Amino acid sequence: MKKILVGISLLVSSFSFAQSAKNWKVDNVHSSVRFSVSHLVISEVEGIFKVYDGTISSTKDDFSDAQIDFNIDVASINTENSMRDNHLKSDDFFNTDKFPKMTFKSISFKKKAGNMYELTGNLTIRDVTKKAVFSVKYGGTQKDGYGNTKAGFKVTGSINRFDYGLKWNALTEAGGATVGKEVELVGNLEFALAK
Repeated sequence: MKKILVGISLLVSSFSFAQSAKNWKVDNVHSSVRFSVSHLVISEVEGIFKVYDGTISSTKDDFSDAQIDFNIDVASINTENSMRDNHLKSDDFFNTDKFPKMTFKSISFKKKAGNMYELTGNLTIRDVTKKAVFSVKYGGTQKDGYGNTKAGFKVTGSINRFDYGLKWNALTEAGGATVGKEVELVGNLEFALAK
């Protein structure tokens, strides 16, 4: 009987969250997902992912209970060099034919101080899923000229590409890595409240 009551309680809680949650969808026109990685130890190469989608579901105006899902079409990678882009799509890196999506599903979105948050979730690249932590600056909520409610966020962080099977490497004459292990990620994201 106790198990049944607990089950009913969880079901009611889930239903209540679904009823009161506000749902948001990323506005791709006013967003960008960028990355950079060191090259030859002396400089950095930058790139973007052109195709992605994401949603936020939250019952609180400050998003402190937000549930966030985000996925990227890895084949949309663009570093403004087709030869390099094709190499990144190959099995040396992403193998986009076999693993077309990079996904992120949040575990927590904790308010740290002011408008700064810590986002923790499961990041999947290729067939590897690992916990990743990002810093988020919440820019606020505003209505646009068409009456749509928008919320803005800047997401920053880094991952070790070797952790996700992106292990291609070559050494320079001095013995340094041609491509760095650490990849810096920056998402300038605007979300629109679903009507």
